Amino acid sequence: MDLKSYSRWYDYSRARDEMFAATDTKCAPWHVAGSDDKRRARLNIITHLLGSIQYKKMPREKVTLPKRQKGDGYREPDYPFKFITEKY
Repeated sequence: MDLKSYSRWYDYSRARDEMFAATDTKCAPWHVAGSDDKRRARLNIITHLLGSIQYKKMPREKVTLPKRQKGDGYREPDYPFKFITEKY
């Protein structure tokens, strides 16, 4: 945040409040997420968005996987892959 915007904090807040009041409608509502903890804010927003979608169970065919191909001498490369940490 630059210094000028910091000194105009409440001007921006008033402008935001006026924008919400003028544009918040039933078909296009505004939602505000507390964001002091960025990770929790992102998870809360994702949960909110997914919760607002109406899901209908769709019929699906049962999938039968074919037999997996044999390795035929394949070896994992000696490459330093960058794996994503599995937290969940």
